[in-house]
Amino acid sequence: MSPMSNTSSTSSTSSTMTLRTFVAYVEDRPGVLNRVMSLLRRRAYNIESVTVGRSHLEGVSRVTLSLEADDDGARRIEANVYKLIDILWVRDITRVASISRDLALVKVRASSETRASVLHLCETFRAHVVDVADGAMVLEISGTADKLDSFLEQLRPLGILETVRTGMVAMTRGADAPDLSLESHEPRGAEDGAPSGEPAAA
Repeated sequence: MSPMSNTSSTSSTSSTMTLRTFVAYVEDRPGVLNRVMSLLRRRAYNIESVTVGRSHLEGVSRVTLSLEADDDGARRIEANVYKLIDILWVRDITRVASISRDLALVKVRASSETRASVLHLCETFRAHVVDVADGAMVLEISGTADKLDSFLEQLRPLGILETVRTGMVAMTRGADAPDLSLESHEPRGAEDGAPSGEPAAA
């Protein structure tokens, strides 16, 4: 895929800032996430969430990154993140059929008068009660970010005491999976390392 000219890019790409989802597999070594975040911070991207966890491969972690970017910015993020040492694979899955989930724990006031309302909201949003104490309950809910936002908004009048969210994780649908062969991975320099078919972005 050759670089597009200015005239063609205006008709085939969008300059609208939208929320993008990137998935990356990285070698589990100190400083990898810091290098990714430093790269995005230098380019002043507004990061919505970042989650990191173990993958199915020993020594490999999986990063799900959610941030705002336009089409050109998304291509540059993908290319530049892939250039970093210890990055095995990265992809923008925003327009790929995928499943995304966020998880939250919510501590909410629950008196004898409001407990029934809390339980009703849990039933409506398929949330679970994980702890009950005098005057409070801890709820667990998972789903899309919009679902969690709506749940929290409905709980707010009842009195939210504390909230924590994991951040979004995402996975593409279907049987396709990235090639994460550590043996074939070589550190990339500044002049190469763009995803297959994409020019290296500065």
